[in-house]
Amino acid sequence: MNAIAVAIGGFLGALARFFMGTWMAPLADQTGFPWGTLTINLLGAFVLAFFLTVAMEVVAIKPALRLGFATGFLGAFTTFSTFALESVRMLEAGEAALAGAYVLSSLVLGVLVSALGTRGARMMKENRPAALEVDR
Repeated sequence: MNAIAVAIGGFLGALARFFMGTWMAPLADQTGFPWGTLTINLLGAFVLAFFLTVAMEVVAIKPALRLGFATGFLGAFTTFSTFALESVRMLEAGEAALAGAYVLSSLVLGVLVSALGTRGARMMKENRPAALEVDR
């Protein structure tokens, strides 16, 4: 069941990445900066941190659903390989400053949005009624 959940999540995540990347492609074409990949990866980092914090600390979520969303959907939605290739291509094109900005912004903003996702989920936990507490 876990493998099926990951497969379904992966299918949906890959489609979501395709459509979001296609939608953002004109901006990247105009600026020469991979805004689509950066946005997708930052969104994925935030959602993963938020979701897994909720799943591990706030409410009980079945393992198959957790795996389907976190590993399947978000694993297929985000893309380290495209980030790496885009960075190399910018360096090869002599765009070292742009590549450096891309790598630095991906790393720093990725950690920041992950921290925000975790904090947001914990704030949700702190502010919910006691009747909704889940024993862990």
